Amino acid sequence: MPSVNDIRSTFLNYFEKNDHTVVDSSPLVPRNDPTLMFTNSGMVQFKNCFTGLEKRDYVRATSAQKCVRAGGKHNDLDNVGYTARHHTFFEMLGNFSFGDYFKHEAIPFAWNLITKEFGIPAEKLSVTVYHTDDEAYDIWKKLGVPEERIIRIATSDNFWQMGDTGPCGPCTEIFYDHGDHIWGGPPGSPEEDGDRFIEIWNLVFMQNEKFADGSMIDLDMQSIDTGMGLERIAALLQGSHDNYDTDMMKALIEASAHATSTDPFGDQNVHHRVIADHLRSTSFLIADGVMPSNEGRGYVLRRIMRRAMRHAHLLGAKDPVMHQLVPSLVKQMGDAYPELRSGQAMIEETLKHEETRFKTTLDRGLRLLEDELGGLPDGAKLPGESAFKLYDTYGFPLDLTQDALREKGLEVDTDGFDSAMADQKAKARAAWSGSGATADATIWFEIAEEHGVTEFLGYDTEVAEGQVLALVQDGACVQSVATGADVSIVVNQTPFYGESGGQVGDSGTIRVAGAVAKVTDTKKVAGVFIHIATVIEGTLETGKAAELIVDGARRAHIRANHSATHLLHEALRVTLGDHVAQRGSLNAPDRLRFDFSHNKGLSAEELAKVQSDVNGFIRQNTAVETRIMTPDDARAIGAQAQFGEKYGDEVRVVSMGMAETGKGVDGKTYSLELCGGIHVKRTGDIGACVILGDQASSAGVRRVEALTGQAALDHLAAEADRGTQIAGLLKTPIAGVVDRVKALSEERKRLEQEVANLKKELAMSGDSAAEVVEINGIKFVAQVLSGVSGKDLRGLIDAHKDNLGSGAVLLISDDDGKVAIATGVTDDLTDRVSAVDILKAAVTPLGGKGGGGRPSMAQGGGKDISGADDAIAAATQILEG
Repeated sequence: MPSVNDIRSTFLNYFEKNDHTVVDSSPLVPRNDPTLMFTNSGMVQFKNCFTGLEKRDYVRATSAQKCVRAGGKHNDLDNVGYTARHHTFFEMLGNFSFGDYFKHEAIPFAWNLITKEFGIPAEKLSVTVYHTDDEAYDIWKKLGVPEERIIRIATSDNFWQMGDTGPCGPCTEIFYDHGDHIWGGPPGSPEEDGDRFIEIWNLVFMQNEKFADGSMIDLDMQSIDTGMGLERIAALLQGSHDNYDTDMMKALIEASAHATSTDPFGDQNVHHRVIADHLRSTSFLIADGVMPSNEGRGYVLRRIMRRAMRHAHLLGAKDPVMHQLVPSLVKQMGDAYPELRSGQAMIEETLKHEETRFKTTLDRGLRLLEDELGGLPDGAKLPGESAFKLYDTYGFPLDLTQDALREKGLEVDTDGFDSAMADQKAKARAAWSGSGATADATIWFEIAEEHGVTEFLGYDTEVAEGQVLALVQDGACVQSVATGADVSIVVNQTPFYGESGGQVGDSGTIRVAGAVAKVTDTKKVAGVFIHIATVIEGTLETGKAAELIVDGARRAHIRANHSATHLLHEALRVTLGDHVAQRGSLNAPDRLRFDFSHNKGLSAEELAKVQSDVNGFIRQNTAVETRIMTPDDARAIGAQAQFGEKYGDEVRVVSMGMAETGKGVDGKTYSLELCGGIHVKRTGDIGACVILGDQASSAGVRRVEALTGQAALDHLAAEADRGTQIAGLLKTPIAGVVDRVKALSEERKRLEQEVANLKKELAMSGDSAAEVVEINGIKFVAQVLSGVSGKDLRGLIDAHKDNLGSGAVLLISDDDGKVAIATGVTDDLTDRVSAVDILKAAVTPLGGKGGGGRPSMAQGGGKDISGADDAIAAATQILEG
């Protein structure tokens, strides 16, 4: 019977024999995907290879990837120990092709491995294919799988996609039939959720690219991504239906039983299974640098640790247990994962320290739980306040309490828990101590408690009266400030808008009897509007009546940009699709900026349409209306919520523009958004909108910048002036500028090609021709060139190879300070020497690193041409062997 380690090795060796590069498991903390808490599949480390962002020196790979699913979207923690196949830690075996082979190779690879190398009877296997994937269906049929065991599936179970848009494709899955003594039916049947037919391998055919409108095209680079759970295939090959019956897991379970002096089986088996599984995940996480903490990955690690430690406690363990089991884990998995051996001391120390700390509170927490349960009526839920006390006082996460109650058939009042958590956060906020640009943030909560929140009057007016309630200077309240002082002013009511929702704060003037303050910005904290100002005349005192005057001209520009942002948002949704959603904005007096969800740049046509739509609704000059509604009512009529905004019981809903088919109660409103900002009275007040372009803001997020009003007109005038100047330089009318530029561009390309050809001829002939030497029976040409670009070296390599007939070539070029290197080997010699090896040796003396290609051609770059002689010498050593 093969061991788990044997099965892992067989898998990797099989694919290595089939020209795959064996790639080490990547760390559990992903290096290339910050959206993931932990690495949860084999393809994570190859994600950029599939998308084409990263090129490696192999196009076939295989790996055994360590994975954790215990937090975030993929969270199996609650089921671990109670089922046959749930784990927090597991190993995913996989083979991958990055544009090399596809279905006709991938499917036979899998079939031959399973039926021949692993010896699984073919008659016990069934496969699924995506319902439209006739190609995969036919391949399985040719391999001898009967048609009745090739099942077409029309759901997403057999269609994989990386996200809502981007690479995607059909899957084919391989199932093993455990026999009719186990309930369940084949995939696609009403009984498919049973345990008779178990998926053992999934092959993903990454062949399409999906767009926001739902359309798909074939990818230029079609790839393979497969995944087979090692624990699951090991259970099968060892004659079991339970992952915990494998030799590796049984060894860890027996270690747990030995450490706790208990029976490894029977009623106590669940505890041992939890400990065995959690031992793996915690040890590997610590080995990869994750430490227990109260947030993020460290918090998830601590949750897993404490769950295992509680189960050890239930087994009667009086002393810390987990660290005692690490040597058993290292014995089982240390050869495959050397980081366990090198990190063993740290793993043991961390586990012992954490369990020692936890044991000091565990007994008290469990006693509290028992006391609470003792007073509960039969079948009643544990009060949320009690569960929260366990969490807040004893460090029991909610799921740990739920796990303890699960064994008793009881539940927690989670609504009560959430309520208690909310109360605690409110108290923490009131006592929160942080720092900001204006003052210590706690002071604004104190002012709010003493005076109440600021009433905002700015929707209807730019001038208002108020009373100075507080003056804050250097983080403390003062009674008065004199000329020249910088101060933050709080009044009972204000027309000044406090920065929020992407709209910048207002500026203006505050006047009191005998004093004037110039307001440069307005912020808002805890409902308190903070006027950041400088006293320019007299002495400002608390308790005085004040006149507050907003800079109307500046606000008018802000209003126009904010309203234009709403029209822009809707125009983007109409043009690009409903997936467009706000991801940030800036509404300043001089410009607007809008970030939105979209995975590719906008074409010139799309930008032109969006701009045209926005200006069309500006010219409508319809009234901009605001209604107060509940959030639910607002969403019911199609209102869009602003990104990052929090809404109370009532919201302001801003509508503008009329459309044939739209939103709102009448179904005719073009733009309808929840928004607390300030807007123009009519869309015509925006004047005009000019989009400056779009760019990437972050992964999956685009950014558009635009101008409105006079700024837009000034920009158009400047563009027209530049057009006139260009036409003058080209000596052509403005209408002929495009054709003239095209002609000049084509002429330049022709001249560049002529120059390139001349450089090539010069390099291959005359005094500059390279000398052919023979090294180790291989003809070798090494040449240092000047003024030849890197992209032109490939053609020169081919020319030299043609001249040599058989041999190797090294070309180094300095083109205006940019050093390029290319190597080539004729096809008859690639089994003796590789162009990639020559490149790697030669690039280092040139101050470069990396580069790559094929055995017959490779390219790279450097920084220092003075190392050319050393580079040639290094290449010569490679040829000498």
